[in-house]
Amino acid sequence: MNTGEDTQGLRKITDFTRLISLFILSIHFYMGCYMAFKRWGFTAEITDRLITGIARTGLFEGYWIAKLAALLCLLISLMAVKGRKDEKIRYREIGVYLILGVIFYFGSTICFQLNIEPELLAGIYIGITATGYLLILSGGTLLSRVLKAGLMTDVFNTENETFPQEERLLENEYSVNLPARYNLKGKIRNSFINIINPFRGLLVTGSPGSR
Repeated sequence: MNTGEDTQGLRKITDFTRLISLFILSIHFYMGCYMAFKRWGFTAEITDRLITGIARTGLFEGYWIAKLAALLCLLISLMAVKGRKDEKIRYREIGVYLILGVIFYFGSTICFQLNIEPELLAGIYIGITATGYLLILSGGTLLSRVLKAGLMTDVFNTENETFPQEERLLENEYSVNLPARYNLKGKIRNSFINIINPFRGLLVTGSPGSR
C-alpha cells in the first residue's frame, strides 16, 4: 500500500536522479566546449581541478559515454512519472518527440565538424543537444503517463474499472432472473442478475428514470 511518505520519497529520488542527469550533461558541455567557456570567462582554476578529477573516471571520454549516462539517468527518473491523464495523448505524438529528441541529442556532435568560432560552435551544440534532451523528456513523460494509465482515450479510466460479471443463468423454483448487459474492456456482453433467494431482505435502488 502506497502512503504519502512513500510517494514523497519516490519523488525525491526521481528529482535527484534527474539532477544527476543534468549535472553529467553540464560537465560534458563544459569539457566539450572548454575554449568557449574560457573566452566567456566562465572558467576557474578550482573548477578545472574538480572536473579534471571527475574526468579521470572515464565517464567523459569522447562524446558518447557522457551523453548515454545522462540519458540513462533521465530515463530512470521518468519511470516514476505519473502525471495527469490526458485523452488526447497518441503514440504517434510520443514517437515524434522521442525520435526527434534522439536525433538532435546524439546528432549534435556533427557540429564539431564545423570550422567556426568556438563561441558560436558551443552555442549551436549546446542548443541542439538541449533541444533533444527536452524532446526526450517530453516524450518519455507522455509515454510513462500512458503506460501507467493503461488507456489512451479514457480520461476517467472507466474501462480499467470494469470487471467480469455473472453471465450464467442460475435458476431454481423461486429465483428471479433479470437479463442485463454490461461493458467489459470496451465490449458489450450479455449477463444475468440472478436473485436465487428472493425471500431474503432485498434493497432495490435506482436513479430517476431507471427501470
